[in-house]
Amino acid sequence: MKQMAHIRFLFAAVFALLLVGASAHAALPLPVPVSPPAFEIDGRTVRGDVVAWEASGGPVERADGVVERTQSGVLRDFPSARLTLRTRQRRGSPVVRFRYELEATAPEGFALTKSSGRDNLVYASVPLAKGARATEVRLSEYDPLCHCHRLVETPVADSYFSEDLAFVGPIVVIEAEGRASLLAYEHGSQSTDRFIEFSCTQDRRLELRAVKGNYWRGRRIVPGHPFETIWLQTAEVQGGIDAMAAAYRAFQIKGATDNPASRAPWIFYNTWASQERDFFWGGSRKYLNLMNEARILADVDRAAEMGIDVFVVDTGWFEKSGDWRVSRERFPNGLEPVVARLREKGMKLGLWFSPTEAAESSEIHARHPEAVMSWHGVAAAPHSVWETEQSRFHCLVSAYWQSVADELIRCYRDWGVTYFKWDAINQYGCDSPDHFHGDASVPADERADCYAFEQVRYMARIVDRLCAACPDAIVDFDVTEGNRCVGLAFLASGKYFAVNNGPYFPDLDHPYDWTASKYWSNVFVYPGPARARVARTTLDFDRWIPSVLYLTHYLPDAPRTSQKINLASLVLGQNGIWGDLSALSPKDRAWFGEALAAYKRVRDAVTSAPPVRTGVRGGSPEIHEKISAEGAGALAVFAAGGVHDYVTAHRAGRVIWKTDNVSVVPTADGRARITCRFNGADAALVFFAPEEPSLR
Repeated sequence: MKQMAHIRFLFAAVFALLLVGASAHAALPLPVPVSPPAFEIDGRTVRGDVVAWEASGGPVERADGVVERTQSGVLRDFPSARLTLRTRQRRGSPVVRFRYELEATAPEGFALTKSSGRDNLVYASVPLAKGARATEVRLSEYDPLCHCHRLVETPVADSYFSEDLAFVGPIVVIEAEGRASLLAYEHGSQSTDRFIEFSCTQDRRLELRAVKGNYWRGRRIVPGHPFETIWLQTAEVQGGIDAMAAAYRAFQIKGATDNPASRAPWIFYNTWASQERDFFWGGSRKYLNLMNEARILADVDRAAEMGIDVFVVDTGWFEKSGDWRVSRERFPNGLEPVVARLREKGMKLGLWFSPTEAAESSEIHARHPEAVMSWHGVAAAPHSVWETEQSRFHCLVSAYWQSVADELIRCYRDWGVTYFKWDAINQYGCDSPDHFHGDASVPADERADCYAFEQVRYMARIVDRLCAACPDAIVDFDVTEGNRCVGLAFLASGKYFAVNNGPYFPDLDHPYDWTASKYWSNVFVYPGPARARVARTTLDFDRWIPSVLYLTHYLPDAPRTSQKINLASLVLGQNGIWGDLSALSPKDRAWFGEALAAYKRVRDAVTSAPPVRTGVRGGSPEIHEKISAEGAGALAVFAAGGVHDYVTAHRAGRVIWKTDNVSVVPTADGRARITCRFNGADAALVFFAPEEPSLR
């Protein structure tokens, strides 16, 4: 054993030399050798070389087995500054999160400057030896055709280095000598709008550099008020990019967050699609027409029959935004009857929130009138929030953020709300000099960029404050629309709401009159394979980011073929249902109840199992295998017709539920041979559970 450990150590050392080469900088106490950061301080570039790293206290145990360590030291080239390195790593995981804190040691402090006019901050750098291969993993490429974000893996070609090109990431994987290393950053934006980038230099270095908004020029750093960088991530594994993807996916389930409730594979129902149906198809032309106690209680009963875990009441439950008190006009008895019914059925309550909006008459606005967003000196105009009182947008990067968090904590304590759906948080919109993203001495465009950069960090602060007080709370950020902060930052605190109803007519170059049209603005709102095909787009993330973090809703409407397609899609981990539950027959609700009861027996396995996919999305067949090492999980097959055979890549346990168009035969080596028959567009679904000990 000692000899094997010695060999592994030598192998890692050789890999480190191949990857990094001879570095002139002091080694950082990290498992993957990356160069220390570099800041522009008082007009000159200062590298983060520390004279000697000293531990600051002992390790601290955090949530989910994560251990935090803190080390610090004085900068070699700037003795009046001290750099702290904070690392977090879950036992058994190769992925390390780390962050720097730059603090002044002298009373007069110093300033972060921008001599070139742009951010001058290098978070980390890694030289690439000849023969090493780098791959960008991009998370925020917005595709209007699907009206959602896409995951894209792109090899970093040699021309990137010869031409000094850059890419957004936020993940880069480097493969060399049978091992793979990872460098990533926790922030987010649309891929076409960079705040941070990986820059490729002609001497074959990958530098993780700030682009804009990471700080404002002249920002003073004084004792007791350090500059905290974003969180970064690094990892090293034996094998190539596939091994790294599997390790990173496991890290996102356990190790990436202090809020593990966000990783639970609950089944969600949301009222919004029924509200839209009533608006467009029911002829009410009111989104809040169905928002009343009788309707919600009836839908709670229907959802319980189907096996829903979390019942989410979408917009309109509140009297006014900001204070988030229940509307007594629509719910004369408050939410108490709904809460009581949910508890009776063993279900959880979720509510819709728009944290940046607050009514003009709200108490929170009265406490924070200075927090109203402004742009070029003009305050955000009043607007109606979904047929409720006139409201204004408020800046989260201000003292307002704490009041938002405390209001959500009150909702948890008053009504037992455990799921908070956040909507309408666009990344830009404020250049006010009165908030926490630059004062009047800072140019307005820099204040706007700093707001957009800091926004997600303050969103995370709200979530973490909420979850510290209410550990079973989950916050879900709707990134259905473009111009929202998509990346790794929010996933360190919560999860994403990934797809609403898919593309709008204008996305497909189809004219649509938003003010006068009588027709639903979304294209894919009908039962059948089309909407589910689009919604499965975000399953591409499951290779790196578990699908449980990309909530997507599917329609339960008849006919049965459509129900099978939607059921087989949602149980791959996206776990959302919406639509008009009153339109379902008792038989349909019972069918979902039976299927989802079986799914609940294996959903933890589906969540943990890396995906195996055969065929392209929308192809025939399109096959998704989510089976754990223990043989538990699900297999879903989508096709336009015909007979299709498939043998599972992993050992499969016993069948506990399947659709009526599939047969399963065990193979000699413990896998399963699947034969599916389709008379048209349809799906086949099988749930596997490990064999009981008595049956082995």
